[in-house]
Amino acid sequence: MTPAALRLPFHFDEASLLRDLSLCLEASWPQHFNQKDYEGDWSSIALRSISGNAQDISSHPGARYRDTPLLDSCTYFRALVDQFKCPLETVRLLRLAPGSVIKEHRDQGTSYADGVLRIHVPVTTNEKVTFLVGGENLRMQPGECWYANFDLPHSVRNEGGSSRIHLVIDALRNEWTDDLFAEAGYDFEAERKANEPSQETKRRMIEELARQDTPAAKELLAKLLAEDGSRS
Repeated sequence: MTPAALRLPFHFDEASLLRDLSLCLEASWPQHFNQKDYEGDWSSIALRSISGNAQDISSHPGARYRDTPLLDSCTYFRALVDQFKCPLETVRLLRLAPGSVIKEHRDQGTSYADGVLRIHVPVTTNEKVTFLVGGENLRMQPGECWYANFDLPHSVRNEGGSSRIHLVIDALRNEWTDDLFAEAGYDFEAERKANEPSQETKRRMIEELARQDTPAAKELLAKLLAEDGSRS
């Protein structure tokens, strides 16, 4: 199996993160749009959004995103985001207030194998935050940089006395991110095997292609048979 999470080889300056956060806290933070997924106070503000508005915290795969004026005013956040040499989608600050809970849920299609990555950089947290991804409790510390597979069941509880605020980047996979993940220890062979069809599925595909009399079907059939032969 591919990992539930990876700590990536970055470390950001906590004081600089907090300085830019203080600018963002002066603005209005809308409550998260997935209201059925949490209890308490879960709010957000955008550094990149579809409309270019900082209060637009919606996220739609494949949409076009623009920097908000808030990102332009946060020089350290800007420098942090610019280190990711891949297509960027939404960039948000997500705040979970004390006593609040993000219920267990899945964000389908958000694993690295799906061609996307969601990055978390903790800005503020506390020792009584429990962040479970695929049953693993991730102990993320301020300034660290993490990828997590949110296609797996995940939940967060903040039982501490201070807010948990993460900078969250949604981006698209490319050669640069593959190199980054390889450095962090991502198992690309496990990903390849997980994406392979089962032997039963391949058998049915071969039978169906054999019944079809088209050049495309014959080409795919030959490819499947050759792959089977190379592994036998």
